[in-house]
Amino acid sequence: MDQFLMQIFAVIHQIPPGKVATYGQIARLAGYPGYARHVGKALGNLPEGSKLPWFRVINSKGEISLKGDDWHRQKEKLTAEGITLTPSGKIKLRHYQWQP
Repeated sequence: MDQFLMQIFAVIHQIPPGKVATYGQIARLAGYPGYARHVGKALGNLPEGSKLPWFRVINSKGEISLKGDDWHRQKEKLTAEGITLTPSGKIKLRHYQWQP
């Protein structure tokens, strides 16, 4: 695994239950500011059954970026951790954003 993936996965692994982080925040904390899209691509390539809490990563608007079944799966996982979402999948970053 390359250094970029190791760094972003290490940051994502630290997001506590009940909190979220944005793609851009993950990129910055991993030492790669400006690489938010690369974070999304890396998460999209996770192997089935990965233990990484990928579902705690959302976009900068406080929304789930996924579509269809994946959108519902992420919303269910976040709700199970006590995170409140609007019906359209919006999360209040002021309340739920992880502050490491």
